[in-house]
Amino acid sequence: MMVKVAINGFGRIGRMVFRAGYKDNDIEFVAFNDLTDTKTLAHLLKYDSVHQKFEGKVEAKENSLVIDGKEIRVFAERDPENLPWEEFNVDIVVESTGFFRTKELCEKHIKAGAKKVLLSAPAKSNDVPTFVIGVNEHDYNKDEHHIISNASCTTNCLAPIVKVLNDNFGVEKGFMTTVHAFTGDQRLVDAPHKDLRRARAASVNIVPTTTGAAKAVGLVIPELNGKLDGMAIRVPVPDGSITDFVAVLQKFASVEEINNLFRSVANHELKGIVEYCDEPIVSKDIIGNRHSCVFDALSTKVHEKLVKVVAWYDNEWGYSCRMVDFLKRML
Repeated sequence: MMVKVAINGFGRIGRMVFRAGYKDNDIEFVAFNDLTDTKTLAHLLKYDSVHQKFEGKVEAKENSLVIDGKEIRVFAERDPENLPWEEFNVDIVVESTGFFRTKELCEKHIKAGAKKVLLSAPAKSNDVPTFVIGVNEHDYNKDEHHIISNASCTTNCLAPIVKVLNDNFGVEKGFMTTVHAFTGDQRLVDAPHKDLRRARAASVNIVPTTTGAAKAVGLVIPELNGKLDGMAIRVPVPDGSITDFVAVLQKFASVEEINNLFRSVANHELKGIVEYCDEPIVSKDIIGNRHSCVFDALSTKVHEKLVKVVAWYDNEWGYSCRMVDFLKRML
């Protein structure tokens, strides 16, 4: 069954979700909604400073984009409730504006005629369930869950790692630091921002800031709710990030045990979600990697029940690939 998808917010993640899914035979993109003009949207889809030139042909019309000969309608509507989703038989809206992050706001898409909404960010209300593939996707019920969150790119990297450790050794508590590429929420040059550290120039600074990614693991692994926390350090690269997770386990472990465990899950139950790497890679090497996380075996450290594990992730592409994977699960 082909899923008809509309994207609300054709920015970094909106465009990456389209790139990741436009050749998938199970998905049909039927409309985009973005306040930017179609000429600019076409250019930004065609050319990308990180992910290189789009392989298809892109043409801008007044109210649409023509991509590989298929015309996709483009709207510029501020209120999602006014979008013609019913007319376009939209099954699922990818909500990637970053602004509509509560159930009440996402319901505007439902009122407009869409069947479901997949939020490409952590929800800002507790009544929106969160799902991470490789962790709790089997809890999704298509008859009950109509507005859901795919969490953040960092939670998608961290949660599978934590689940593996918790299932096999038990996790008492832990802290995560994500060394994260800068994003559009930061400033290119020093300029006002509610987070004064994000107000500083992203391209020339190491910027400590907040993240809810570790706490969000408790949403998908309820037994760890309240046991994890973390922070982010934004660095001057446009894409490619790494999580550093330190935990106290319930059982003693060794480097060999932990690495062997992740090698096994990467080849079996979490294949396609976790990749195992025992080579000395750097952030540029994981650009374009589809996995949620790339486990860095060379960085594993253990002292009795204290463990440190490290995992890379393409915070744009890997996350967008999981969005596409979940789109195909929702109906």
